[in-house]
Amino acid sequence: MASPSLARRLGLGDAVFIGLGAMLGAGVFSAFAPAAQAAGVGLLLGLVLAGIVAYANATSSAQLAAVYPTSGGTYVYGRAELGPWWGFLAGWGFVVGKTASCAAMALTFAAYAAPDGWERPLAIAAVVSLGAVNWFGITRTAQLTRIIVTVVLLCLAVAVIAAGAGAAGASAALSVTAADLFVGGPYGILQSAGLLFFAFAGYARIATMGEEVRDPARVIPRAITLAFLIVVVVYAVVAVAILAALGPEATAASSDPVAAAAATAGWAWVDPVVRIGAAAAALGALLALIAGVGRTTLAMARERDLPAFLSAVHPRWRVPHRAEVLIVVAVTLLVAFTDLRSAIGFSSFGVLTYYLVANLAAHRQTGSARRYPRWLPLLGAAGCVVLALTLPWQSVIGGAAVLAIGLGYRFARLRRNRRR
Repeated sequence: MASPSLARRLGLGDAVFIGLGAMLGAGVFSAFAPAAQAAGVGLLLGLVLAGIVAYANATSSAQLAAVYPTSGGTYVYGRAELGPWWGFLAGWGFVVGKTASCAAMALTFAAYAAPDGWERPLAIAAVVSLGAVNWFGITRTAQLTRIIVTVVLLCLAVAVIAAGAGAAGASAALSVTAADLFVGGPYGILQSAGLLFFAFAGYARIATMGEEVRDPARVIPRAITLAFLIVVVVYAVVAVAILAALGPEATAASSDPVAAAAATAGWAWVDPVVRIGAAAAALGALLALIAGVGRTTLAMARERDLPAFLSAVHPRWRVPHRAEVLIVVAVTLLVAFTDLRSAIGFSSFGVLTYYLVANLAAHRQTGSARRYPRWLPLLGAAGCVVLALTLPWQSVIGGAAVLAIGLGYRFARLRRNRRR
């Protein structure tokens, strides 16, 4: 008997909040420190570049999702427009990279929420609990995401106000000259952009859930655009507040720049508020990641690029339950035995590869399918390549190795099938 399809239960607001939950993850609390190490105040230029590339990617994703309103995101788009190998490259990079990100988000949540010695047990409990939320349907996921995003935005607002008060009370205000912006050089600015791109990547989660959105041709493009614009504003405000309160050197040296910037106000009650916001942000990202990776795994299993048994959809809850159970198990093992909180660069490489395929696929579209200028996906593709290659070399080598392993797996599977 054929497995049932997923159910279209998400409206515009649901889709926007899922995108916000994915983008307002732990990246807003952690990505500014390595970006400041690379470029100093020039991280502001890096943020602009990351936003430009992300906008091009977002428009490509929106254009493709309107034509292919099914689960899987760029895995599906790449297969349809460029061929199976391109789709597999995107899907494999997304599934492996974002599974590692799930473990990183779970550990980040526990670092803020757990007492000493209890980080891994609490992280595992978070993975299992959010996996259970996803099991009981996409509407449960959307409802919890709304709550988490609201908490995160309120906590960030408190942090920004506190950082502003701290900066105003400082003996000398931070002044930025053109020379300061370029102190890290072009390479440092590009590297900061690649690291900050990690913070924008969540709008892909909206596209991967295309099979569960009502009126997807209209809703998905709008949801991607709205979520992206909201996050650009939030990140710009937070970046300026951190630099104004701490300066570039202290930002680079801080393990938690948002909390450090808020602490400059001297308000004792702010630190727990920021910790709550960071923990909630990590949970929101983890919730969206589990759902997004599950849908991409479902799509790959439908095409036999992953084991076919993972293509099952629960007859009552209408979720890819086997895929999500496998992801929860894999993430639990990673949390138990590794520490992937430093995997921002690795995740960025995989995501940039994913969006490279999306941009190339969008460029191939013609006629009524095209919603944006033809040069925009080319700009996005070029940006993805440049940002990927300017990431820390360890991230480039690790990401390339993971992609090579996946391509080798697919080649071996196809060769075995031909022999049969």
